[in-house]
Amino acid sequence: MVGTAVQDYLKAIFKLRDLEGLVAPSAVAARMEVSPAAVSKMVKRMTELNLVQPGGNHRVGLTPAGEKIALEVIRHHRLLETYLMQALGYSWDQVDVEAEKLEHHISEEFEDRIDALLGYPTHDPHGDPIPTRDGRMEEAVRPTVTEMEPGQEAVIRRVSDRDPAMLRYMGTLGLYPNTPIEMVGKEPYGGPLRVRVSGAEHVIGQELANNLFIEPRDGNQ
Repeated sequence: MVGTAVQDYLKAIFKLRDLEGLVAPSAVAARMEVSPAAVSKMVKRMTELNLVQPGGNHRVGLTPAGEKIALEVIRHHRLLETYLMQALGYSWDQVDVEAEKLEHHISEEFEDRIDALLGYPTHDPHGDPIPTRDGRMEEAVRPTVTEMEPGQEAVIRRVSDRDPAMLRYMGTLGLYPNTPIEMVGKEPYGGPLRVRVSGAEHVIGQELANNLFIEPRDGNQ
């Protein structure tokens, strides 16, 4: 197995890649908070290991071997997040940091035991899909709450877990995965949005709304 640094880069590339399966090194540098030179050095190393390959416009993509490792790390991470929240009582804004520390160090047997204990979950606490043991994962492209129109109803399916403070705020408003949401009104020119969640009306900003991914209800496409 490759080292933890390589695993982190492969995971970042997998999450950032576009519809062509490619990502610009600058985006990887921003996500991992490292210099472009550090990314170039790691990309060269991973290319030599046949884990990444060059693409058009100076972008890079994963080879099948690189994608396999990325999915394995993501599976570890999301199973750990679910375990930490369901079995150990962590809140959903705490689990990402803890899972980052542990994801590289659990055995496949431990992974399987967690999976069985949790009842073979398909999604983590933030609504992200958990890759299967054999490396398959659904990758649905979902619109955000920002794209809803007044009167439209939807179900929140996934939330971004990048900002713990934002997750805590989402929790106070009840903005969890699998929760129905209705767009009540939108102020023009990027103004605030009024939404109804579990019978309560809230005013939220565009930044928050862009981190809530939805599945429109039938008849609200």
